[in-house]
Amino acid sequence: MKPLTILAIVLIALGVIAFGYQGISYFSRDTVVDAGPVKVTAQREHTIPFAPIVGGVALVAGIAIIMVASRRAPA
Repeated sequence: MKPLTILAIVLIALGVIAFGYQGISYFSRDTVVDAGPVKVTAQREHTIPFAPIVGGVALVAGIAIIMVASRRAPA
């Protein structure tokens, strides 16, 4: 396979994944109270959102690269 085709397939896959997940979540532990021997922690969820436009741009770019690569291919 040509490198351009591999790049297009990766972009299409990333576009589909970005549409499906809409973001990445992770957890962190924060100290809420630290008073002498008493220590209270809380687990908090944080989310890094993906804009739907990012998935759309990756998907369209992958399709466009496949179309350009197929036109360049010798018959």
